[in-house]
Amino acid sequence: MKLLLLLGLVVLSECVVKVPLRKGESFRNRLQRLGLLGDYLKKYPYNPASKYFPTLAQSSAEVLQNYMDIEYYGTISIGTPPQEFTVIFDTGSANLWVPSVYCSSSACTNHNRFNPQQSTTFQATNTPVSIQYGTGSMSGFLGYDTLQVGNIKISNQMFGLSESEPGSFLYYSPFDGILGLAFPSIASSQATPVFDNMWSQGLIPQNLFSVYLSSDGQSGSYVLFGGVDTSYYSGSLNWVPLTAETYWQIILDSISINGQVIACSQSCQAIVDTGTSLMTGPTTPIANIQYYIGASQDSNGQYVINCNNISNMPTIVFTINGVQYPLPPTAYVRQNQQGCSSGFQAMTLPTNSGDLWILGDVFIRQYFVVFDRTNNYVAMAPVA
Repeated sequence: MKLLLLLGLVVLSECVVKVPLRKGESFRNRLQRLGLLGDYLKKYPYNPASKYFPTLAQSSAEVLQNYMDIEYYGTISIGTPPQEFTVIFDTGSANLWVPSVYCSSSACTNHNRFNPQQSTTFQATNTPVSIQYGTGSMSGFLGYDTLQVGNIKISNQMFGLSESEPGSFLYYSPFDGILGLAFPSIASSQATPVFDNMWSQGLIPQNLFSVYLSSDGQSGSYVLFGGVDTSYYSGSLNWVPLTAETYWQIILDSISINGQVIACSQSCQAIVDTGTSLMTGPTTPIANIQYYIGASQDSNGQYVINCNNISNMPTIVFTINGVQYPLPPTAYVRQNQQGCSSGFQAMTLPTNSGDLWILGDVFIRQYFVVFDRTNNYVAMAPVA
């Protein structure tokens, strides 16, 4: 594992000790490693800054359901007594929202709806919220309540209560709402994201979370808040610095087949997004990839593939921070009873740094990912 050397300052007696901080290491473990924990706890038994240095918090896993290798969602609860909802844990957005009893859209009528009047801890606001996704949207207002994610209970979590969910996508979705895990800078209506509250309230031991997504509809997918389970990946984690604190955005060096660069020849920007099913990118390079893998459009505009050709199709290599991440055809070809289709899709996601590529679930199923907020890195390694 690549280590970054930072400095933490701990005051003991009359001196200031500079403590080397290893990537992802908690304050407690740092002190324990250097033999300073006992002295620190004696001197500061009631440390007023303890929320910034969690000592008793434990990492907590949120189990995700794999819905046909298309969507991964888990169960949370909001309110007192708790009301349960299924949500996408989405690293491509930053807001938490669920349907509410004030919503009459078709997408709300067939999903669980939050009722503020049945929660003794709910606090309303007059702040509106509106969020546009690639395949749907919602609008409503913000409120505060107690949120339970895995074994973690978060106080005064701001979340959206939908009043409108137009379109058909959310109607047919197996989940109720979305829990965003991106940065506060892209949160609609400046709502504080769930993960930020986990850390600021001292509920997790490390300011990071990690994701494993299963393949072929199998169980075992999860988000681990505050920790990394080394049994889920092989080899070493490769650390990649972020280029923006918005999405989990990184530089993609190139995309190649058999050593020939077929896209991103001058590098490009990409985001690691658990909330996107496919691999997406700008229209022209995606069209080139479809050509190289032998995908052709059917009458519905979908890129289809002859299932008999999978064994002869090329491996596509994504080079990130100098490290190659191969994506074999068994990963980027989607197979179902209707046949086979491409896991690549053209979609324009413009930003100040250009159109973004999205490394969605097709990629993440192959690579265990750590999302590190302390140092603004993502780390990736092949799944075990």
